[in-house]
Amino acid sequence: MTIEITHTRREGTLIEGTSRGDGSAEILRLREYGRTRRQPFRWSRNLDCWYLPHSRDHATNTPSLELLAQRLRDAGFEVTLTIDNADRRSFGEAEEEREEKAEGRADRFGEYAASAARSSEAAWKRSHDISERFAFGQPILVGHHSEGRARRDHARMDDAMRKSIGESDRAAHWTSRAQAAANYRQFKKDPGRTLRRLDKLRADLRAVEKWQRGESAKGFSRNPAEPEVEIEHQVLTEEIEHWEQVVKDAEAEGFKVWARADFTRGNFVLYRGTWYEVLRVNPKSVTIPHIHNGTGKSIVRATGNQHDDWTWTAPYDGVSGRRSADEMQQASQAPAAEPREPAEQPPAAEVPVGKPTAAADPAAGANGQDGMALVLIASKNSPRRRKRALWAMTRREAQAVCGDPRTSGRSYMLTWTDRPGTEGTAWEWVPDNGSHAPVLNELGIIPRREWTAAPQAPAAEGA
Repeated sequence: MTIEITHTRREGTLIEGTSRGDGSAEILRLREYGRTRRQPFRWSRNLDCWYLPHSRDHATNTPSLELLAQRLRDAGFEVTLTIDNADRRSFGEAEEEREEKAEGRADRFGEYAASAARSSEAAWKRSHDISERFAFGQPILVGHHSEGRARRDHARMDDAMRKSIGESDRAAHWTSRAQAAANYRQFKKDPGRTLRRLDKLRADLRAVEKWQRGESAKGFSRNPAEPEVEIEHQVLTEEIEHWEQVVKDAEAEGFKVWARADFTRGNFVLYRGTWYEVLRVNPKSVTIPHIHNGTGKSIVRATGNQHDDWTWTAPYDGVSGRRSADEMQQASQAPAAEPREPAEQPPAAEVPVGKPTAAADPAAGANGQDGMALVLIASKNSPRRRKRALWAMTRREAQAVCGDPRTSGRSYMLTWTDRPGTEGTAWEWVPDNGSHAPVLNELGIIPRREWTAAPQAPAAEGA
């Protein structure tokens, strides 16, 4: 029987005509194929043939398929090899199918997680039911006729509990996989990430256009008459048009695409939760004071910082807001309360020299959800001597941020408190890497990077 090796961009690399036990599987499972020359073929029960993973929507590595065909011929098989890189589907069709498959994976992984959770619960219940016999601490009576049964019960309890723990871990694994699959569309269409993707695609398109003109790009040249060059140009053009439409849709929903024309020197940009003064405006970024100057601050100006000679470049796709110098001045003065006649206060207690004093608690005197809270990042595997603080915001905002599933992972989570204790002793500010900026933007929250005392209510007349 003839073995047929075919490759198209639409279907990928497929091998048909093999049968179980004919000796072809040993050759196909070698990790020497594909574009990386490190992939094996796999058997698909759905397709009822061998396929090469990740070969769809890509040009094949022709030498690797020719090597495979020669190996099969040397093993006594009759082989045909057909390659048609021009047969392809549009990028929109491919992306739509990927989104559908991601939804299917989310449903399937969710079922796996639910099944593992039920199995874990059942195993725990079995262990618990057995342990009820020893609820009052009955020991194993060595030499008694009940010794054998007691030891078997302990072994069954141990096995059931270990299975419960294992199934619980498996449920957590599949839950994480299901969440990742469910977030595929949101991840791919994130505006900031899409803008960065477009920059790379446009650079690739410029390189292809140079090759078409017979020029060198990316350090080498290609034959302009090569059919693959024209196909790559078509694919890149379709992909760029697709993602540009995604950005336009995001703009229609309120997303702002920042550009060089939006900034001048002296403006302030909101970058990773902190306002920085713009030192220089670049084609694709703005130069700001170094982010190390922003630790524990909500506003970082051009001078008066610990590292005035250090700078940082903030790309436009990472900027979350802009204010002029006048707007920033007004915003910084807005929280200041109108001066009032101070009420008579009891004499302050003496504080021993050299001992730190606790900062005034912004939450003190504040009622309900409008009181201030400190959002902390907690790691499961690396206990810290001091708590690590990311932002200060209202309790209502802190509850919304910490309750969002995107602000927790397998090894960390965000939590909040309205009584953090003494800064520098109980907690400290840590840099914000901007990974939660999409969550803050979606919730409409502008966090602070300072923990200051809330203004006290004025004393009543006649008090």
